[in-house]
Amino acid sequence: MKVYIESYGCTFNKADGQIMAGVLNENNIDLVDNIDDADVVIVNTCYVKLPTENKIIYKIQQLQENFPDKKIIVGGCMVEIDPEKLNNIGPDCSWIGPHQLNKAADVVKQTYCGEVVRECGLSKESKVGVAKVTDDSLIHIIQICEGCLGACTFCCTRFARGPLNSYPIADIVEEAKLAIENGACEIQLTAQDTAAFGRDTGEKLSDLIKEVANLKGDFRVRVGMMHPKNILDDVDDIIDAIKQPNVYDFIHLPIQSGSDKVLKEMRRGHTIDQYLDIVRKFKNEIPNLTLATDIIVGYPTETDDDFLKTVELLKCVKPSLIHLSKYQHRKGAISSSLKEIPHETMKKRSKFLTQIKSEITMEENKELLHSYQTALVVEKGSKGGFIAKTNSYIPVVVDNVNLGDFVRVKITHATATYLKGIVE
Repeated sequence: MKVYIESYGCTFNKADGQIMAGVLNENNIDLVDNIDDADVVIVNTCYVKLPTENKIIYKIQQLQENFPDKKIIVGGCMVEIDPEKLNNIGPDCSWIGPHQLNKAADVVKQTYCGEVVRECGLSKESKVGVAKVTDDSLIHIIQICEGCLGACTFCCTRFARGPLNSYPIADIVEEAKLAIENGACEIQLTAQDTAAFGRDTGEKLSDLIKEVANLKGDFRVRVGMMHPKNILDDVDDIIDAIKQPNVYDFIHLPIQSGSDKVLKEMRRGHTIDQYLDIVRKFKNEIPNLTLATDIIVGYPTETDDDFLKTVELLKCVKPSLIHLSKYQHRKGAISSSLKEIPHETMKKRSKFLTQIKSEITMEENKELLHSYQTALVVEKGSKGGFIAKTNSYIPVVVDNVNLGDFVRVKITHATATYLKGIVE
C-alpha cells in the first residue's frame, strides 16, 4: 500500500501533513512522491479563502475522474467547516479532521480496504513531540498551540481549529533541540495566533521564544503570525525575545483594515492607534525589523473613506510584506450574512493597493542595495540558484553556496519581492 499526501494552505497545515506522514511511516505504510504511484491519496485541505476552496474542490473532482481506482481521503479544515459540501462532491471519500491525525494509519488501512471512514471532531491531543516526515530537514515546523481566542467575523478557520490549546514550553523546546541536533537550521514556531500562546496555561510566548533561541547550535527562529490584541499587554517582553541573536528580526502582525470602524465591525479587538503603538515600539527597538501584515480589501461595510484610511495606514507604516486578500464570504462566518460590495469596486481597490504594495516593498528593498547582509541558505530557487534569508527574513537569491550555510552577501539587485546578491 502506497500513500501520497498533498497539503494546501498555511505553515500549520503543512505541519499537519508532516504529522500524518509520520504516523503512516511508523505503521510501515509507504509514502510516495507522486499521485501516479499511490494507492491512496490524502488531500490535506485549507479553507481560509474561496480561491483555495475552489482549487481543492477541483482537485478532488479531478482525482475521482482521472484516478477512479485510487482511494481518496480528505483531511484539513474543510472536513470540519463544510462537511455537507464535501459529502456532495466526494460521497465515497474518507475524512480525517485536523484533530484526528493520530488515526491516520487506521483511516488509510480501512479506506484502502474499501470502507468510507470519517474521523472528525475536536481534540486536546498535543501535536508536539510526535514523529514527522518531511522532505526538508533544514526547516522544522513546530505547532506551539492550536485554536485561537478570536471572534473575527470574516474567519471560518476557527470553527475547524477550535478553542485555544497551548502545548507545554518544555515539550516544544525538546522538539526544537532534537530538530537542531538532526540538522535543522530554521525553527518555525507556528499557530493560528502565536500571540495567544499560553493564555490558557499561564505560560508566555516571550519565554518560549527565548528558551528555543538559547539552544545550542547555528540556527534561526521564525515566529509566526501574532494577533495585535494578544500582545498588547506583553509587547516589551516579546520585543526582548525577538531581539535574541538567533531569532529573525521579523514579525507578522495583521491589521486587516486601516479603519477603526471596520476593525470594530470585524471584531478584531484592537484599534489603529494600538496597532501603531505596537509597531512603533518594535521599530524603535529593532531598527532592521521586517514587518509583515495582512489586508482584507472590500469588507462588506468598507466605504470609500474606510478604504482611504487603509491606504493612509500602509503609507504610514510601510510594511515590508503585505498580504492582500479580496473579501469573500466564508462558510459559517458572521460577515457572510452581509451584502458584498460591488465586484468592480473591490477589484479597483485591490488593484490600487497592489500598486502601493509594490511601491512600498520596492522602496524598502532598494534601501538595502550595496549593503552587506548575513543570510541563512534555506532552499533551492525554483529558477536556479539558492534562496537565503537575511537576519530580517528577506529572501536573497545567491549562487555557489550550500544548503544550511550562513553566508555574507553583498546586495547587488532589488525587486519588490526579493533581493539578489553575491557571496563574499
